[in-house]
Amino acid sequence: MLGQHAPTPSESILENSTEDIREAMLALLGADGPKRFPPITRRIRYANDIQGLWYLRGDLMAALATLHGEAEARKRVQGITEMFQGLLPGSLNSRPSPLMG
Repeated sequence: MLGQHAPTPSESILENSTEDIREAMLALLGADGPKRFPPITRRIRYANDIQGLWYLRGDLMAALATLHGEAEARKRVQGITEMFQGLLPGSLNSRPSPLMG
């Protein structure tokens, strides 16, 4: 509802969730990720916070599209996007797109 905000997650939940998301993103790149996509791997590994990882989804999508094609990459990134639920400020939450279908 308009004007209602979800409670802010605790520091420990945010920290654990950030690491879970980081590991999931790196896992999607696979064992060859560091060799094939060194800049993306590095940026994911060293992102400072949950927002940094949120903004790296586009880079991850591009790398996964190279590996698996765009449709499969979109599915995989959607799984990562769902992991962010309840962890981001309201202004960063993903909105449904008419282009996604």
